[in-house]
Amino acid sequence: MSPRQFCVFGNPIKQSRSPWIHQQFANQLGVEIEYEATLAPCDGFERNLKSFIADGGSGANVTAPFKEEAWRLCDQLSDIAKDSGAVNTIYISGDHLYGDNTDGFGLVADLHRQGATLTNANILLLGAGGAARGVIPALLKENPATLTIANRTASKANHLKAHFGDSQIQSCGFDELNDANFDLIINATSAGLSQQRPNVPSTIINQHTICYDMVYQATPTGFMQWCSQHGAALCIDGLGMLVGQAAKSFSIWFGKMPQIEPVIVELREMLSKGS
Repeated sequence: MSPRQFCVFGNPIKQSRSPWIHQQFANQLGVEIEYEATLAPCDGFERNLKSFIADGGSGANVTAPFKEEAWRLCDQLSDIAKDSGAVNTIYISGDHLYGDNTDGFGLVADLHRQGATLTNANILLLGAGGAARGVIPALLKENPATLTIANRTASKANHLKAHFGDSQIQSCGFDELNDANFDLIINATSAGLSQQRPNVPSTIINQHTICYDMVYQATPTGFMQWCSQHGAALCIDGLGMLVGQAAKSFSIWFGKMPQIEPVIVELREMLSKGS
């Protein structure tokens, strides 16, 4: 019996560790898979997905900038995916596409792993794209005191607030954050991929603030460095979130949850060695 076929679609995608991560999960659970990273043109995701399905694909992960388009293409959505308006995991059954979003699971699991308290916390989410959309339902489920969505373009943050319609959610532009205080700041923009950071004031950080960048690199991201320089209590990258959301995706495809911690440890070691 030939291995089941999986892939991750994104643009860019060469930096993806998903093929390695899912192979570790497959090894843990004794299943055979082939998992590839696919660079889809920004206007060619649907075409690439259909080609993958035609070639017998069993499931796919979806990363930036295709999560919202994937949401529109799926025939059936999980409750979390419906709420978020973004899909990062597709289960393929014949021509039927089931869409889910495991980003929120990965983020919350990693925050708990790092000792962060989310209940009754004042949380700031930077960015209003697919990455932010995907984690909002999971963050709200933790019952924070407030969840503020801030974006360079305030109208996008306001639109996201209106989409969720939750009284805990506030929204604003980056330039409206001057006097606010937060227990947890999550960077859901793509700025970290290029060692940049969102243009937000340093006054949002105090000695009790935990700062989390949803991207990761071998060394601290630009956002993490900036937060550390301004006295954040703890700065965390998104490596644990990446492995956690992947594990949840794997469980959707195979019905079994793999172990997350050993893969985080090994991947961190690989990064430190430059491999």
